[in-house]
Amino acid sequence: MKFMEEYRDAEAARKISKAIHQITTRPWTIMEVCGGQTHAIVKFGIDNLLPEQITLVHGPGCPVCVTPLELIDKAIYIASRPNVIFCSFGDMLRVPGSQKDLFTVKAEGGDVRMVYSPLDAVKIAEKNPDKEVVFFAVGFETTAPTTAMAVYQAEQKGLKNFSLLVSHVLVPPAIETILSSPNNKVQGFLAAGHVCAVMGYHEYIPLAKKYRVPIVVTGFEPLDILQGVYMCIKQLEEGRAEVENQYTRTVRKEGNRPAQQLIQEVFRVVPRKWRGVGEIPQSGLGFQPKYAHFDAEKRFDIADYTADESSECIAGLVLQGVKKPNECSLFATDCTPEHPRGAPMVSSEGACAAYYRYRRA
Repeated sequence: MKFMEEYRDAEAARKISKAIHQITTRPWTIMEVCGGQTHAIVKFGIDNLLPEQITLVHGPGCPVCVTPLELIDKAIYIASRPNVIFCSFGDMLRVPGSQKDLFTVKAEGGDVRMVYSPLDAVKIAEKNPDKEVVFFAVGFETTAPTTAMAVYQAEQKGLKNFSLLVSHVLVPPAIETILSSPNNKVQGFLAAGHVCAVMGYHEYIPLAKKYRVPIVVTGFEPLDILQGVYMCIKQLEEGRAEVENQYTRTVRKEGNRPAQQLIQEVFRVVPRKWRGVGEIPQSGLGFQPKYAHFDAEKRFDIADYTADESSECIAGLVLQGVKKPNECSLFATDCTPEHPRGAPMVSSEGACAAYYRYRRA
């Protein structure tokens, strides 16, 4: 595709790489927040085009990966119940819970269905009034508007058999958690372009100012990422800490206001637990009181369930940028895409899956 080739041009990449080499005078550590960016970096070898002084680390930018173990267990419990149709995006079906995954539930006879949108689950609920239809709502701010629209439509249609198991998380609080850690080594961020397309980037401005770190809103193609790195390094070398927008073809500072209004209509900001990281204040979305009757955790009386994560999987350290996937003793041996021990090996945006596919050697 011509559009794709424009942002994967090898000669243009070499020019940007040369420019980065020319301005880099000291070591810098930059974190890309999005799992899609991680896969592009590893697949296209973008990190190999950078000076040795620049280290790219991978952040908690995969919503499947940060969904806590106890929520996976809750999903499995609901999906295993009779008279339930459990709907989910495909990535979630193979994420391991404490004992099994959703694919196993399906193999055992559970009605587990892969959908491409929460609006598909609304249609299923309409067609099956005698069944409880539950949608597993996972994602960052990017997918939250569609989830909110599903809830809004279900309310308008008066559907009593539809509910959601919600695990929506927010990016800025996760960035602040990383920056406020005493072990933090990240000096600049590449922010996820698709999140900012919905929410804008005004929330990042106080973070950049408070922690004195540059944050560059960045796209997902190789040239996008190289340009984002260049802009970030330029700020660091000049002693600046600002929010800049590399992804101008898609992102505006104010974001998508109608989408934001829809999110605010259905959801409110709540604390949320992140897999391998722990609870982050004000980092998730929960139902507004008006829509609380769509909460599957309350409907199935499982809100208080908790689960302990495996001590062997270092997913939490990978998601915080402390370690790379191939530094895990389980990587590519006891943990593979066919038999994953942690969520980052399952998801199409997981860092472990990217390293397994492109950097196993």
